Amino acid sequence: MARGGVARNRAPLDGARPAPVAPHAAADLDRVIHERMRLGIVSALAVNEKLGFVELKRLMNTSDGNLSVHARRLEEAGYLVCDKSFAGRVPRTEYRLTEAGRRALERYLVHMEPLIRDTRER
Repeated sequence: MARGGVARNRAPLDGARPAPVAPHAAADLDRVIHERMRLGIVSALAVNEKLGFVELKRLMNTSDGNLSVHARRLEEAGYLVCDKSFAGRVPRTEYRLTEAGRRALERYLVHMEPLIRDTRER
């Protein structure tokens, strides 16, 4: 890595050409979904109609605060809906993926598939 943290595209010692870099690839990613915890939340909700806070927290193996922050970010983006209710006197929070969230996940996967394929082919 060059000074200042900028990587230089150097030829490998064996003389092979370096793999081309798609500079737009990272810039085009949906930053809301690309974050690891949020991608996990959206993915879990994509295969479940709804998940309770405790279920999602257990699936993601995270803390209350961490899940709350990431769920709120997804909610602000319109990717999930948070429904709050009570079961007797016990508060119940459930999350559902919105149609916009499903479309965003699909766009993300469509974007990532060729990047993964190209990486595996090298």
